[in-house]
Amino acid sequence: MELPARFESLASTSGSAANYVPLTPTTFLSRTADVYGDLPSVCYGETQYTWRQTEQRVQSFARALLAMGLQPFDTVSVLAFNTPEMFEAHYAVPLAGGVLNTINTRLDADTISYIFERAETRFLLIDRELLPMAAMAIESCRARGQTLDIVIIDDPTAAAKPDVPADAYEFDVLLAKHHTARSDYLPAVVADELAPLAINFTSGTSGRPKGVVYHHRGAYLMAMGTVSGWAVPRHPSYLYLVPMFHCNGWCHAWTMTIMAAKVVCMRSVDPDAIFAAMQTHQVTHFGGAPIVLNMLANSPNKPARLNPDRVVQAMTAGAPPPASVLAKMADMGVEIMHVYGLTETYGHILQATPQPDWAEMDVQTEAELKARQGVRFPMTEQVGVIDEDGNEVVHDGETMGEIVIRGNVVMSGYLKDPAASEDSLKNGWFYSGDLAVVYPDGYIQVRDRAKDIIISGGENISSIEVEGALYKHPAVGEAAVVAMPDEKWGETPCAFVELKQDADASEQELIDHCAAQIARFKRPKKVVFGPLPKTATGKIQKFELRVKAKTLVS
Repeated sequence: MELPARFESLASTSGSAANYVPLTPTTFLSRTADVYGDLPSVCYGETQYTWRQTEQRVQSFARALLAMGLQPFDTVSVLAFNTPEMFEAHYAVPLAGGVLNTINTRLDADTISYIFERAETRFLLIDRELLPMAAMAIESCRARGQTLDIVIIDDPTAAAKPDVPADAYEFDVLLAKHHTARSDYLPAVVADELAPLAINFTSGTSGRPKGVVYHHRGAYLMAMGTVSGWAVPRHPSYLYLVPMFHCNGWCHAWTMTIMAAKVVCMRSVDPDAIFAAMQTHQVTHFGGAPIVLNMLANSPNKPARLNPDRVVQAMTAGAPPPASVLAKMADMGVEIMHVYGLTETYGHILQATPQPDWAEMDVQTEAELKARQGVRFPMTEQVGVIDEDGNEVVHDGETMGEIVIRGNVVMSGYLKDPAASEDSLKNGWFYSGDLAVVYPDGYIQVRDRAKDIIISGGENISSIEVEGALYKHPAVGEAAVVAMPDEKWGETPCAFVELKQDADASEQELIDHCAAQIARFKRPKKVVFGPLPKTATGKIQKFELRVKAKTLVS
């Protein structure tokens, strides 16, 4: 756009080094270390660092990577738990000019090998305990001539200590060898804010996982937007339960650095350990999938309140949380912020932000309102729900369409997959594949993945709605609903249910329970009891259940 004549004099100074600096989240660490250097940064067991120490460790690791030969945009894969080294990699790798690739710790060896090859991994930072699961992938990588240097995290609290490859480096030894004086710190700058920052692979529920490419600008704005959208105060105590391999831990490694938080790391998710950490560190904030909330809400050892002195703020995402679980968490003094997003959007882009009048409602009604996906976060430019013709659906809470997203926190695209990138990024939108409705108040609620909707006798049935009804039964621990072939109706809902420990319920009891909660035609026609198959990220594998449902008689 051509500027009016009165602005022509700015042509020589607009966009200069003085008033335009490419955005990168690595700047958050240098600022916090300068201002709050003596405050606690990362805590892990008996270990506690300050922000000044964390910056020094990050700088040393970045120098070590460069000394080992890291070139611009080399991929540094990380296979580790939520430990300080994983947190530090979120700064050290981009600071050195590399691209961060955090890998799910529960993947199989074949998928890890695929990721190494697809991402062209040059360095691997790996927890010693996880070496056996990566051994085949490392061997395959080197067999095809791919140079791969290995850096070991040797955690004294690890459950197992397998042998270490002779040519591997040890993380703490590298830090000591490349200890960096403050005068030699690498600057937190990038030449291009749209350059690749990270590669995050999807869960791969239907085929090989896709590599989602993040850029610096998106991560910076996601972190900033989370601070305002979640109203994160200065110096919170944040319990990092979200795996940092998942959407870079919802980008909270960068978010919490902005506000100089105390970041409490845990190697695994265990309710009793979580309750203890809540008390020890006076936790104010945490994030976790609904399954984590379910574990806490139903633990026999749960305290009356997670923090007796204050309300704890929790963010949850990954699947619509049952309203019953939200209600239980509220009784434990937890304020839930339900959010929605995808790997392709750096994590959360919608939030069920509460309205003032919600507090006047009964607990169950308030929980049901909070179970919706909500409205856009401050850093999300536009979110729509559109029909097949590309038109916005009626805001009646009934008419379904696909969620489409536009903004700075949408991925650059899929790694080495232009066809998939173009299919998802088109017409100026990112097409999510999620089906949703919009209520008159503008709040969005996801009803299903496009592939999960059940069409029975011409009527659309949301599997999520049926699952929500099942979760209201006190005996139900986990539930998944899929389509089952039916000679008369085409298909009908089939529920797969895992009961809580020591709980009991019959098939007819659950069917009748659902009929009392939702329209009778939506109730499951069959209930199958037993453990539910899950992906490495903990998502229920509905495609396996669909196959099983096809073998059942309606």
